Amino acid sequence: MDDPARVTVEADGEATREAVYGSEGEVDAGGATFRFSVGGASDGGAEGDDAEATETAEPAEPDDGTATDGEDPMFVASLSEVPTGSTIRRTAMRPDDRRGVGFILRRDAETDEVFAWRNSCPHKPEVPLDPGRGARVDGGEIVCHEHGARFECGDGLCTWGPCVGEELDPVGVEVRDDDVYLDDERFASVRPR
Repeated sequence: MDDPARVTVEADGEATREAVYGSEGEVDAGGATFRFSVGGASDGGAEGDDAEATETAEPAEPDDGTATDGEDPMFVASLSEVPTGSTIRRTAMRPDDRRGVGFILRRDAETDEVFAWRNSCPHKPEVPLDPGRGARVDGGEIVCHEHGARFECGDGLCTWGPCVGEELDPVGVEVRDDDVYLDDERFASVRPR
């Protein structure tokens, strides 16, 4: 799924509303866990089974890179997953906001340094630089798919287009032991896409 679906789960008088990215996942509310799979992507169950809410003591171990108890919630991706000729998307979660902030990452091919920015063009903030297939990179610069604005990889400075001189909103990340971690005090955890 390129665009998020909004899911609301109500259980025991508690409602949880989340933006869901990807073709499968789960949402917890009031001790209930709603697991879903779109397009038959589920690991188990008969084909065509409906997703259902079940009572669980602990959420199931996700296989999509999200952290659970015992894992670092700031883990973003392995270094090898971050492309040099495009970008990948992730969502940074604020402690008080369940919607999160979409951000993109790109790796410098020569230095393996990883850069991250909010997935938003300064010209029109509602336009994502990476709409879901990876942002276009040309001559080492990220190119806005809608307006053609070009941004330097390091500082995110716009060098051409309708927002020349403006910069992308950076998101702090660091590389440790061939893995990328969120290093930005505005956020408490990371979700894939």
